[in-house]
Amino acid sequence: MNILFALVLVLFAAFSRLIPHAPNFTPVISIALFAGAYLQKRFAFLVPIAAMLVSDLVVGFYNPVSMAFVYGSLLLIVAIGLTMNNKLSVIKIGGFSLAGAALFFVLTNFGVWIVPNSIYPRTFTGLVECYVMAIPFIGNTIYSALIYSALMFGAYEAAHRFVFKTREIQQGSK
Repeated sequence: MNILFALVLVLFAAFSRLIPHAPNFTPVISIALFAGAYLQKRFAFLVPIAAMLVSDLVVGFYNPVSMAFVYGSLLLIVAIGLTMNNKLSVIKIGGFSLAGAALFFVLTNFGVWIVPNSIYPRTFTGLVECYVMAIPFIGNTIYSALIYSALMFGAYEAAHRFVFKTREIQQGSK
């Protein structure tokens, strides 16, 4: 895939964070996974980071420690996508999407807890409280990862199999 496609993914992810949406219901996790699965490494890691930077320029930057955990979790999700090795299945995509959502939940909420002046005390009880208070948001994170991954991977595979193969066949017969 080329740089234009990577740019489209960046803009789609950034735009999704700027329009009204349910909390934590964006395609960013799915785009990170998709980028890892399909894009060249140099673009794969840039896509989710560029999308977050573009949208953070508009919505505002937040605590740098929290940002590091958000951005870092997205880079790890790209790395998970790299392990897919073009051996895709519905089960694998669903499982990796769930893993990405879980990773994002665990790391970003740890980041909320660890930041200086966090509202949660830096104790085990404070960490547990941080995760418990985040439970209402995990549903949207999981649903968005599953839905957007199904749409993105499914649309790409359908286009690759039916549109691009059809074009190759038509061009080959000329």
